[in-house]
Amino acid sequence: VQLQASGGGLVQAGGSLRLSCAASGSIFMIKTMGWFRQAPGKQRELVATITSDGSTGYVDSVKGRFTVSRDNAKNTVYLQMSSLKPEDTAVYYCNADVTAVAGPTRTYWGQGTQVTVSS
Repeated sequence: VQLQASGGGLVQAGGSLRLSCAASGSIFMIKTMGWFRQAPGKQRELVATITSDGSTGYVDSVKGRFTVSRDNAKNTVYLQMSSLKPEDTAVYYCNADVTAVAGPTRTYWGQGTQVTVSS
């Protein structure tokens, strides 16, 4: 199982970006999917999560600005980021709790995508 993240880039404050993360491989089921971020010199923090039935959760700092969604048919999770602020600058990582075909459930991580917000 692999997770491939994409969609990062450089944007001005107030702008928008959409991140995508697609899971591939011998997947039986994907439970919770989520996005984390890590800014330079800081610990990785949870940004948003979405369960298999569509329930979502957000860190307070992004509520009202970010929206997490998923396409179960495509095994893909999205993060729509709007009203971006310089403090949103970080490497964004996706993860997913995946039950592999004939295998256990474990957490997989994407490779990270850089988001830079200029002031």
